[in-house]
Parts: sequence; C-alpha cells; structure tokens
Amino acid sequence: MPLTFTLDPAVTPALRDGLLDLWTDVSNAGGAVGFVPPVTREDVRPELLRHFAAMSEGRARLLVGHDEEGRVAATSFLTFNTHHLMTHWLWLYTVMVHPRHQGKGYGRDLLAAAEDAARGLGFEAIRLTCRGGLGLERFYASCGYKEVGRVPGAIRVGPGDDRDDIFMLLPLA
Repeated sequence: MPLTFTLDPAVTPALRDGLLDLWTDVSNAGGAVGFVPPVTREDVRPELLRHFAAMSEGRARLLVGHDEEGRVAATSFLTFNTHHLMTHWLWLYTVMVHPRHQGKGYGRDLLAAAEDAARGLGFEAIRLTCRGGLGLERFYASCGYKEVGRVPGAIRVGPGDDRDDIFMLLPLA
C-alpha cells in the first residue's frame, strides 16, 4: 500500500512524536541520519527542534509520508538556501523511511514526492549529502541524482571509522 505524502503538515504532538520515533528507529537500525546507534528520543529531540525552528522561520519545509495506519513512515526536510546567489536550488535533509517499510519502494516514493514539492515551489535543483560506506550514493543515483563532489573521511562515525561526505545533485529543469 503506498504512503500518503503531505507537504507542510500541521505540527501536532502526534506528528512530533511520530517524527521522534521515526528518527530514533532509523538511527538505531543504522540509518545515516546524523546519529550513530544507540540513540534515544531525547538524543534526537534537539535536532528535530532545530528543524522545527527552521520551519517556523520560513527556511525549511517538512514532507511526511504516512502509512495505511496513519503512522509516520517517511520524512525529509526541504531546506532553502539563504545565500542570494543560490536561491534557485534547495537542500534535502534527513531523508528517512522507517525500517519496517524498507524494501517496499517507499524511499523512491519519498524522493519523488520531494522532487514534486521542489518543482512546485519553483526550484531548479535539489542537493543532498550522504554518508559513504553504505551504498547510499548508488540508491540516490538510481533515482536520478548525480554525484557532484566527495570529501574523503569528513564524517567520523567512530574511532578509526571515517566516511566520505558525498554531495549529490538532481537537476529539475
């Protein structure tokens, strides 16, 4: 059953809790979304609040996918550039699909919904970064993104475990 995507849903306590649960579960399953397991909801909460602050300031938009039971199953944040020479493209941050939904094509659906949202907002491209060592760049490439840069060893997930920071671009024009 496909997910139902909503751009800019009302941020209710239920949505906040669903996002916290999603982010915690994705992180603890080894997802590359800013944390290294193990994490708790309280570890994730400050980062989610930073995203909410960016939304309230008009610097970011929230895209949420709900499953057939109404649970938060996927999300990403579309974040605008503040530099006046780069306002024609946006960043896609914190791209997540709940582990219970992995392998159902929901990641592709989430990226397609983000692409539709960015086009609808008038943007010409989407940029994102991903952590090397997990094959994420192959997934994004299969969705039309091109690798446009790489910083070797820029992400330290643990002692002696440095990963590349990979920059990907999806032109929308």
